[in-house]
Amino acid sequence: MLNKFSKIFIAVSTCIFMSNEACAQDPAFSQFYANPLYLNPAFAGTNECPRVTLNHRDQWPGIGRTFITTSASYDQHISAIGGGLGILVVQDRAGAGSLNTTFASLQYSYRLKINNQFTMKAGFEASFRTIQLDWSKLTFGDQIDSRDGFIYPTQEDIANNPNSKGFPDFSAGLLGYSKNFFFGFAAHHITQPNQGFISNSQLPTKITLHAGGNIVINEFSNNSFTISPNFLYQNQADFQQFNYGIYAKKGPIVGGLWARHSLKNIDSFILMIGLIQDSFKFGYSYDITLSDLKNSNTLGAHELSFTLYMPCKSKGKSYNTISCPQF
Repeated sequence: MLNKFSKIFIAVSTCIFMSNEACAQDPAFSQFYANPLYLNPAFAGTNECPRVTLNHRDQWPGIGRTFITTSASYDQHISAIGGGLGILVVQDRAGAGSLNTTFASLQYSYRLKINNQFTMKAGFEASFRTIQLDWSKLTFGDQIDSRDGFIYPTQEDIANNPNSKGFPDFSAGLLGYSKNFFFGFAAHHITQPNQGFISNSQLPTKITLHAGGNIVINEFSNNSFTISPNFLYQNQADFQQFNYGIYAKKGPIVGGLWARHSLKNIDSFILMIGLIQDSFKFGYSYDITLSDLKNSNTLGAHELSFTLYMPCKSKGKSYNTISCPQF
Protein backbone atom coordinates (compact mmCIF):
# COMPACT_ATOMS: atom_id res chain seq x y z
CA MET A 1 0.00 0.00 0.00
CA LEU A 2 1.12 3.58 -0.64
CA ASN A 3 2.19 5.52 2.40
CA LYS A 4 0.72 8.94 3.07
CA PHE A 5 3.86 10.85 2.10
CA SER A 6 4.04 9.13 -1.30
CA LYS A 7 0.48 10.19 -2.04
CA ILE A 8 1.24 13.78 -1.03
CA PHE A 9 4.36 14.07 -3.17
CA ILE A 10 2.71 12.50 -6.23
CA ALA A 11 -0.15 14.97 -5.99
CA VAL A 12 2.11 18.00 -5.56
CA SER A 13 4.45 16.98 -8.40
CA THR A 14 1.56 16.39 -10.75
CA CYS A 15 -0.08 19.73 -9.95
CA ILE A 16 3.08 21.78 -10.43
CA PHE A 17 4.60 20.23 -13.50
CA MET A 18 1.90 18.48 -15.52
CA SER A 19 -1.32 20.45 -15.15
CA ASN A 20 -2.57 23.83 -16.24
CA GLU A 21 -3.08 25.11 -12.70
CA ALA A 22 -0.55 25.37 -9.92
CA CYS A 23 -1.57 24.16 -6.48
CA ALA A 24 1.71 24.52 -4.59
CA GLN A 25 2.37 27.03 -1.85
CA ASP A 26 5.51 28.85 -0.80
CA PRO A 27 7.38 27.34 2.16
CA ALA A 28 6.44 28.97 5.45
CA PHE A 29 8.68 29.77 8.42
CA SER A 30 7.26 29.43 11.92
CA GLN A 31 9.59 32.17 13.23
CA PHE A 32 8.31 34.60 10.63
CA TYR A 33 9.59 37.76 12.32
CA ALA A 34 13.05 36.17 12.60
CA ASN A 35 13.08 36.09 8.78
CA PRO A 36 11.72 39.60 8.13
CA LEU A 37 12.82 40.08 4.50
CA TYR A 38 11.13 36.80 3.54
CA LEU A 39 7.93 37.86 5.30
CA ASN A 40 7.65 41.35 3.83
CA PRO A 41 10.10 43.40 1.69
CA ALA A 42 9.10 46.53 3.61
CA PHE A 43 11.21 45.21 6.51
CA ALA A 44 14.42 45.99 4.59
CA GLY A 45 16.41 48.45 6.69
CA THR A 46 14.07 48.46 9.70
CA ASN A 47 16.97 47.69 12.02
CA GLU A 48 18.80 50.88 10.92
CA CYS A 49 22.28 49.29 11.27
CA PRO A 50 23.48 46.35 9.13
CA ARG A 51 21.84 43.02 9.91
CA VAL A 52 22.64 39.47 8.75
CA THR A 53 19.94 36.81 9.19
CA LEU A 54 20.21 33.03 8.76
CA ASN A 55 17.26 30.62 8.93
CA HIS A 56 16.96 26.86 8.58
CA ARG A 57 13.77 24.78 8.66
CA ASP A 58 13.60 20.96 8.65
CA GLN A 59 9.98 19.89 8.20
CA TRP A 60 8.80 16.35 8.93
CA PRO A 61 12.26 14.78 9.49
CA GLY A 62 10.58 11.53 10.50
CA ILE A 63 9.75 10.79 6.85
CA GLY A 64 13.24 11.26 5.45
CA ARG A 65 14.19 14.96 5.76
CA THR A 66 12.33 15.66 2.54
CA PHE A 67 11.31 19.29 3.13
CA ILE A 68 14.24 21.55 4.04
CA THR A 69 14.30 25.33 3.57
CA THR A 70 17.30 27.59 4.18
CA SER A 71 17.58 31.35 3.80
CA ALA A 72 20.18 34.08 4.28
CA SER A 73 19.70 37.84 4.13
CA TYR A 74 21.49 41.14 4.64
CA ASP A 75 19.87 44.55 5.04
CA GLN A 76 20.53 48.05 6.37
CA HIS A 77 19.11 51.55 6.27
CA ILE A 78 20.86 54.05 3.97
CA SER A 79 19.96 57.66 4.67
CA ALA A 80 21.18 58.85 1.27
CA ILE A 81 18.40 56.93 -0.49
CA GLY A 82 15.73 57.53 2.14
CA GLY A 83 15.20 53.90 3.00
CA GLY A 84 16.61 50.41 3.34
CA LEU A 85 18.30 47.95 1.01
CA GLY A 86 18.15 44.19 1.42
CA ILE A 87 19.45 41.03 -0.24
CA LEU A 88 17.69 37.70 0.31
CA VAL A 89 18.66 34.19 -0.90
CA VAL A 90 16.41 31.18 -0.27
CA GLN A 91 16.71 27.51 -1.18
CA ASP A 92 13.84 25.07 -0.72
CA ARG A 93 14.38 21.33 -1.16
CA ALA A 94 11.40 18.99 -1.47
CA GLY A 95 11.14 15.28 -2.08
CA ALA A 96 14.65 14.42 -0.81
CA GLY A 97 16.17 16.63 -3.48
CA SER A 98 13.74 15.75 -6.27
CA LEU A 99 12.54 19.35 -6.46
CA ASN A 100 14.82 22.29 -5.64
CA THR A 101 13.75 25.93 -5.78
CA THR A 102 16.30 28.73 -5.34
CA PHE A 103 15.78 32.46 -5.61
CA ALA A 104 17.77 35.62 -4.97
CA SER A 105 16.08 38.95 -4.28
CA LEU A 106 17.06 42.60 -4.17
CA GLN A 107 14.80 44.73 -1.97
CA TYR A 108 14.29 48.43 -1.37
CA SER A 109 12.02 50.03 1.21
CA TYR A 110 11.10 53.70 1.44
CA ARG A 111 10.42 55.17 4.88
CA LEU A 112 7.87 57.92 5.46
CA LYS A 113 7.52 59.47 8.90
CA ILE A 114 3.85 60.40 9.28
CA ASN A 115 4.31 62.09 12.67
CA ASN A 116 6.35 61.66 15.84
CA GLN A 117 4.42 58.55 16.79
CA PHE A 118 3.71 56.75 13.50
CA THR A 119 5.89 55.66 10.56
CA MET A 120 5.11 53.91 7.25
CA LYS A 121 7.39 51.87 5.00
CA ALA A 122 6.78 50.71 1.42
CA GLY A 123 8.93 47.88 0.12
CA PHE A 124 9.65 46.50 -3.35
CA GLU A 125 11.36 43.25 -4.33
CA ALA A 126 12.80 41.97 -7.63
CA SER A 127 13.79 38.29 -7.65
CA PHE A 128 15.07 35.65 -10.02
CA ARG A 129 13.89 32.11 -9.40
CA THR A 130 15.29 28.81 -10.62
CA ILE A 131 13.53 25.46 -10.28
CA GLN A 132 15.31 22.15 -10.77
CA LEU A 133 13.53 18.83 -11.05
CA ASP A 134 15.11 15.37 -11.00
CA TRP A 135 12.64 13.40 -13.07
CA SER A 136 14.36 10.10 -12.22
CA LYS A 137 13.28 10.47 -8.58
CA LEU A 138 9.60 11.02 -9.42
CA THR A 139 6.89 8.40 -9.47
CA PHE A 140 3.78 8.49 -11.65
CA GLY A 141 0.27 7.12 -11.52
CA ASP A 142 0.88 4.47 -14.18
CA GLN A 143 3.57 2.86 -12.00
CA ILE A 144 1.17 2.05 -9.18
CA ASP A 145 -0.34 -1.30 -8.40
CA SER A 146 -3.16 -0.95 -5.89
CA ARG A 147 -1.80 -3.86 -3.88
CA ASP A 148 1.98 -3.86 -4.32
CA GLY A 149 2.70 -0.15 -4.85
CA PHE A 150 5.23 1.14 -7.40
CA ILE A 151 6.10 -1.89 -9.54
CA TYR A 152 5.49 -0.79 -13.16
CA PRO A 153 7.72 1.28 -15.47
CA THR A 154 6.27 4.67 -16.40
CA GLN A 155 5.21 5.57 -19.92
CA GLU A 156 5.99 9.26 -19.35
CA ASP A 157 8.64 10.65 -21.71
CA ILE A 158 10.82 11.96 -18.89
CA ALA A 159 14.08 11.77 -20.86
CA ASN A 160 13.00 14.64 -23.12
CA ASN A 161 11.47 16.84 -20.43
CA PRO A 162 13.37 19.95 -19.24
CA ASN A 163 14.92 19.63 -15.78
CA SER A 164 15.38 23.30 -14.91
CA LYS A 165 13.65 26.62 -15.40
CA GLY A 166 14.38 30.23 -14.44
CA PHE A 167 12.18 33.32 -14.40
CA PRO A 168 11.90 36.80 -12.79
CA ASP A 169 9.47 37.47 -9.96
CA PHE A 170 8.25 40.66 -8.27
CA SER A 171 6.75 41.47 -4.86
CA ALA A 172 5.78 44.48 -2.74
CA GLY A 173 4.78 45.27 0.82
CA LEU A 174 3.73 47.91 3.35
CA LEU A 175 4.46 48.42 7.04
CA GLY A 176 2.93 50.76 9.57
CA TYR A 177 4.13 51.04 13.14
CA SER A 178 4.14 53.08 16.30
CA LYS A 179 5.78 52.39 19.66
CA ASN A 180 3.35 49.67 20.70
CA PHE A 181 1.43 48.67 17.56
CA PHE A 182 2.42 47.44 14.11
CA PHE A 183 0.81 45.95 11.01
CA GLY A 184 1.90 44.92 7.55
CA PHE A 185 0.74 43.76 4.14
CA ALA A 186 2.71 41.95 1.44
CA ALA A 187 1.93 40.63 -2.04
CA HIS A 188 4.43 38.13 -3.44
CA HIS A 189 4.50 36.89 -7.06
CA ILE A 190 2.50 39.85 -8.30
CA THR A 191 3.01 38.96 -11.97
CA GLN A 192 2.20 35.25 -11.38
CA PRO A 193 5.10 33.92 -13.50
CA ASN A 194 4.84 30.63 -15.36
CA GLN A 195 6.70 27.92 -13.41
CA GLY A 196 5.50 24.92 -15.41
CA PHE A 197 7.94 22.49 -16.99
CA ILE A 198 5.54 20.89 -19.49
CA SER A 199 2.59 23.26 -19.75
CA ASN A 200 1.59 26.63 -18.32
CA SER A 201 1.51 26.59 -14.51
CA GLN A 202 1.38 30.03 -12.93
CA LEU A 203 2.88 30.72 -9.52
CA PRO A 204 -0.11 32.10 -7.56
CA THR A 205 0.12 35.47 -5.83
CA LYS A 206 0.63 35.11 -2.08
CA ILE A 207 -1.11 37.67 0.15
CA THR A 208 0.20 38.19 3.68
CA LEU A 209 -1.37 40.23 6.49
CA HIS A 210 0.35 40.50 9.85
CA ALA A 211 -0.31 42.62 12.94
CA GLY A 212 0.45 42.77 16.62
CA GLY A 213 1.17 44.91 19.64
CA ASN A 214 3.42 45.21 22.66
CA ILE A 215 2.20 45.28 26.23
CA VAL A 216 4.73 46.23 28.89
CA ILE A 217 4.04 44.42 32.18
CA ASN A 218 7.08 45.61 34.11
CA GLU A 219 9.62 48.06 32.75
CA PHE A 220 13.20 48.01 33.98
CA SER A 221 16.38 49.02 32.17
CA ASN A 222 17.82 45.50 31.77
CA ASN A 223 15.08 43.16 32.89
CA SER A 224 11.75 44.37 31.55
CA PHE A 225 8.84 41.99 30.95
CA THR A 226 6.66 42.41 27.86
CA ILE A 227 4.11 40.31 26.04
CA SER A 228 3.17 40.65 22.38
CA PRO A 229 0.00 39.12 20.88
CA ASN A 230 0.34 38.56 17.12
CA PHE A 231 -1.67 37.48 14.11
CA LEU A 232 -0.58 36.31 10.65
CA TYR A 233 -2.82 35.47 7.69
CA GLN A 234 -1.64 34.13 4.32
CA ASN A 235 -3.58 33.28 1.20
CA GLN A 236 -2.20 31.64 -1.94
CA ALA A 237 -4.59 30.28 -4.57
CA ASP A 238 -7.12 28.14 -2.64
CA PHE A 239 -4.84 27.77 0.37
CA GLN A 240 -5.39 29.88 3.49
CA GLN A 241 -3.34 29.85 6.68
CA PHE A 242 -3.86 31.52 10.06
CA ASN A 243 -1.20 31.94 12.74
CA TYR A 244 -2.05 33.51 16.07
CA GLY A 245 -0.32 33.45 19.40
CA ILE A 246 1.79 35.39 21.84
CA TYR A 247 5.42 36.20 22.60
CA ALA A 248 6.71 36.82 26.12
CA LYS A 249 10.06 38.53 26.76
CA LYS A 250 11.82 38.70 30.12
CA GLY A 251 15.22 40.35 29.93
CA PRO A 252 17.22 38.54 27.21
CA ILE A 253 14.93 35.47 27.10
CA VAL A 254 11.99 35.21 24.68
CA GLY A 255 9.34 32.49 24.48
CA GLY A 256 6.41 32.02 22.13
CA LEU A 257 3.35 29.86 21.56
CA TRP A 258 1.17 29.89 18.43
CA ALA A 259 -1.52 27.88 16.70
CA ARG A 260 -1.47 27.44 12.92
CA HIS A 261 -4.40 26.18 10.89
CA SER A 262 -6.28 26.40 7.62
CA LEU A 263 -10.01 26.88 7.18
CA LYS A 264 -10.50 23.11 7.23
CA ASN A 265 -8.28 21.85 10.02
CA ILE A 266 -5.68 22.79 12.61
CA ASP A 267 -2.15 22.06 11.42
CA SER A 268 0.12 22.49 14.43
CA PHE A 269 1.07 24.20 17.67
CA ILE A 270 4.39 26.04 17.60
CA LEU A 271 6.69 26.37 20.59
CA MET A 272 9.65 28.78 20.50
CA ILE A 273 12.47 29.91 22.77
CA GLY A 274 15.12 32.49 21.99
CA LEU A 275 18.02 34.52 23.36
CA ILE A 276 18.57 38.20 22.50
CA GLN A 277 21.83 40.04 23.04
CA ASP A 278 23.05 43.42 21.79
CA SER A 279 25.09 41.88 18.95
CA PHE A 280 23.06 38.78 18.07
CA LYS A 281 19.94 36.73 18.67
CA PHE A 282 19.26 33.01 18.39
CA GLY A 283 15.96 31.14 18.29
CA TYR A 284 14.67 27.57 18.14
CA SER A 285 11.11 26.50 17.45
CA TYR A 286 9.31 23.18 17.18
CA ASP A 287 6.04 22.51 15.36
CA ILE A 288 3.84 19.90 17.02
CA THR A 289 1.86 18.27 14.21
CA LEU A 290 -1.89 18.04 14.89
CA SER A 291 -3.24 17.30 11.39
CA ASP A 292 -3.82 13.81 9.97
CA LEU A 293 -0.06 13.57 9.35
CA LYS A 294 0.52 13.17 13.10
CA ASN A 295 -0.12 9.43 12.61
CA SER A 296 2.78 9.23 10.12
CA ASN A 297 5.44 9.88 12.80
CA THR A 298 6.62 13.04 11.05
CA LEU A 299 8.51 14.30 14.16
CA GLY A 300 7.06 17.77 13.59
CA ALA A 301 9.30 20.54 12.26
CA HIS A 302 12.49 22.04 13.66
CA GLU A 303 13.51 25.61 12.90
CA LEU A 304 16.63 27.59 13.79
CA SER A 305 17.22 31.31 13.38
CA PHE A 306 20.31 33.44 13.94
CA THR A 307 20.72 37.18 13.45
CA LEU A 308 23.94 39.16 13.70
CA TYR A 309 23.65 42.88 14.44
CA MET A 310 26.56 44.97 13.20
CA PRO A 311 27.41 48.51 14.32
CA CYS A 312 26.49 51.53 12.21
CA LYS A 313 29.37 53.41 10.62
CA SER A 314 27.55 56.68 11.06
CA LYS A 315 24.27 57.77 12.56
CA GLY A 316 21.78 59.55 10.37
CA LYS A 317 18.54 61.33 11.15
CA SER A 318 16.69 59.72 14.02
CA TYR A 319 13.44 57.83 13.30
CA ASN A 320 11.19 55.56 15.27
CA THR A 321 12.27 51.93 14.90
CA ILE A 322 9.73 49.15 14.57
CA SER A 323 9.17 47.30 17.81
CA CYS A 324 7.71 44.09 16.39
CA PRO A 325 8.75 40.75 17.94
CA GLN A 326 12.24 39.41 17.32
CA PHE A 327 11.09 35.95 16.26
